[in-house]
Amino acid sequence: MTALPGETPGTVGTDTPQDTVSPPEAGAEGPEHAEAPDASDAPDGPDASAASDPSDASDAPAASEGGESSGTPADADDDAKGEAEAEADADAAPAEAAPAAELSEAQAELAAQRELRERIEKRKAEKAAPIAAGTGLSGTAADLLAAVRAVESGEKAGTAFFDRPAAAPASRRPAPAAAQPPRTPAPEAVPTERTATPEALDAVRAVLTEGGAPEALARPAVGALGEQAAELLRTDPWQLLSVPGVRPEQADGFARALLGADCGPDDGRRTAALVGWLLERAALQGHTALDAEAVRRALAERAVGDPEAAVRDAVEEGVALVFQEGEEPSADDAGAADGEADEAGDADVAREPVQVLLGLDRYALAEESLADGLARLVNTCEKAADWAEAAASAPGPSAAELIRTTAAAGLVAHSGGEAARAEPAALITAARGLGLRALGATHSEDGRRRLAAATGDPDTAVTLSGLLSGAQGPGRDEDGALALDLLVVLDAPQLDVEGAAVLVEALADGARLVLSGDPGVLGSAGAGRVFADVLASHACPQVVSRTPDPGPIGELVSGIGIGELNQVDAPGKEVVIVPVRDAGEAVHRTVQLVADSVPRAFSIPAEETQVITVGHGGAAGTRALNEALKQRLNPGPGRFGGFDPGDRVVHVPAPGRAVPGVVLSADAEGLRLDCGGVPVVVPQERVESSVRHGWALSAHQAAGMRWPAAVVVLPGDAAQGLSRPWVYTAFGRGERHLSVVHGVDQALPHAVAQVPAQERTTRLRPLLEALPTPDAAS
Repeated sequence: MTALPGETPGTVGTDTPQDTVSPPEAGAEGPEHAEAPDASDAPDGPDASAASDPSDASDAPAASEGGESSGTPADADDDAKGEAEAEADADAAPAEAAPAAELSEAQAELAAQRELRERIEKRKAEKAAPIAAGTGLSGTAADLLAAVRAVESGEKAGTAFFDRPAAAPASRRPAPAAAQPPRTPAPEAVPTERTATPEALDAVRAVLTEGGAPEALARPAVGALGEQAAELLRTDPWQLLSVPGVRPEQADGFARALLGADCGPDDGRRTAALVGWLLERAALQGHTALDAEAVRRALAERAVGDPEAAVRDAVEEGVALVFQEGEEPSADDAGAADGEADEAGDADVAREPVQVLLGLDRYALAEESLADGLARLVNTCEKAADWAEAAASAPGPSAAELIRTTAAAGLVAHSGGEAARAEPAALITAARGLGLRALGATHSEDGRRRLAAATGDPDTAVTLSGLLSGAQGPGRDEDGALALDLLVVLDAPQLDVEGAAVLVEALADGARLVLSGDPGVLGSAGAGRVFADVLASHACPQVVSRTPDPGPIGELVSGIGIGELNQVDAPGKEVVIVPVRDAGEAVHRTVQLVADSVPRAFSIPAEETQVITVGHGGAAGTRALNEALKQRLNPGPGRFGGFDPGDRVVHVPAPGRAVPGVVLSADAEGLRLDCGGVPVVVPQERVESSVRHGWALSAHQAAGMRWPAAVVVLPGDAAQGLSRPWVYTAFGRGERHLSVVHGVDQALPHAVAQVPAQERTTRLRPLLEALPTPDAAS
């Protein structure tokens, strides 16, 4: 399937792909559904379902008996091409999860698995005591500490370390540097896809053709599997599942074409690839791990004869890691039934069931690293800081409480609505007034501008992506850590576990971290639920804002947050409900609102009004709405790959990250965009996969941003995609005006009252609960 910008690839047609596992799409498997994004784009309802079985995460029903299926690799041509290109720059290739074909490589995987388990055991043993000074250091700092200890112990002479001149130590700035004049940003170049040699591409094309798969998969296959992709695919055809957009029945058809009679549903290569594919699919739904029993059920549905053995073999081969509450599991635990009776105990007393989880190593290591990093911040922070004077001058009681709490803790969780964003701004201003290097980081450029306006200083606000890339912020010190004493992360619910782990690792010992956000909004596009897990674990002090969101929109959204859809008094027509009978009328009224009604009534131009809808497909999805809005607001032939100067677009530089912009022009280098004042050049080969029209967005794409006016479109076929977090997020995007194009009747109050956010399966909460955190709130 072709993934749209802002969608998580593999979950096309649904607006909230990560909040829960999506129900299977009826009939989505087979040749007639090669264009599945359009055929099944009636909005899915991930937030409305609570499925935990990974089989529900797929777009397809189980393969038929014996592993036979009507699907062939050719069915993936149109589906996988766009989606594969959209995901080619993902941080980790799925090939890491697949077993190597040769025995020596399998042994290497086993060795790596054993080494990882030893590291995790060592970490857990160290958690029983306070973190020793220096253990959080890396790079030059770690080398220096090792050298000092070697000299002190007499192991080495001091002169042994002077073969090169020592660098002068960097001075710690007592106060933030004076604000510099604003610089004209240079055009931001979009990273190009990993180049593949012509020889590698030709070899992969030959294998794909032999197996009946489309040649269009050659480039994404090399991107996922590397230069040796042709050899891997020939020896293990199910490695094709590592290519985004390829489904199990299509990989089965490819394998049958290459292996013939040697291909079977219980082939170890097939079962290992299926386990990895199920876990990757679950990660797209926000899970960092899955219950082992759910994985076994999904394997059984895909004609695997012995799911327990398949899971056990996948663990032994290093495709997945196994985790168990309470004690370290072995590989055999993954194949054993949960809640086994205790043979040594009383038969009448049932042992408490123990959940066995399976996960990919990338997410397991990210969660372990994040938990350890947060504990390091908690334990290395100065606890006796006196910020009483700064708290006394805070603009409100909640801001004062946040300042006092941050003074005494290395990690703080702050929650509140849109109005509560003034409190982190007050904290940053107070900390900089005390001479600390304090900074706020937001999910979007829009959030950065709003934070800078709240603090009155543009140097106090950056985007998270800009901070980590070095394009914004103070840069790194000589040890590679961010040169900060205090970092406040706004829009914290949008943090996925891998991004959070990288961020925390970049903070120096003694730095303070404040995670601030609204728990009611939709979660991150990536795997994990970092902010919710930190809140639930009580691993740090928590400050709950008492600042209410003002006005009729604030009153409406606050009620939605507690499950109540109330009628609010809006004398200035801040909230308007526009009833419609069908999707066609919904599109017509939406265009009328954006182009005429809102500009006339509120003097808000069309370019400052954002349309938000549930799904990307359907008669009133983002595609249909963007087409109608372009015809009215900026008609043109689409001479630059379907775009014209002045078109509103959304650019996705990486999966899950949507950046609104406007088309400026195009040339030999690519499509030139203005994304919130930042010039961006998208290479020609990436325009089709990473840029879409942006007059209408999904709620996930709109999270972390606000506009003067928002038009939320709820056509009749959107009912199953509604949930309380979706409605809360969408209705809260308008600052001055909210229009609701309403065609779902009682489905809207039902979703607000009875469809809460669905849980994601993660390991971060128990990891945080097990850590020694002396400052933890009770």
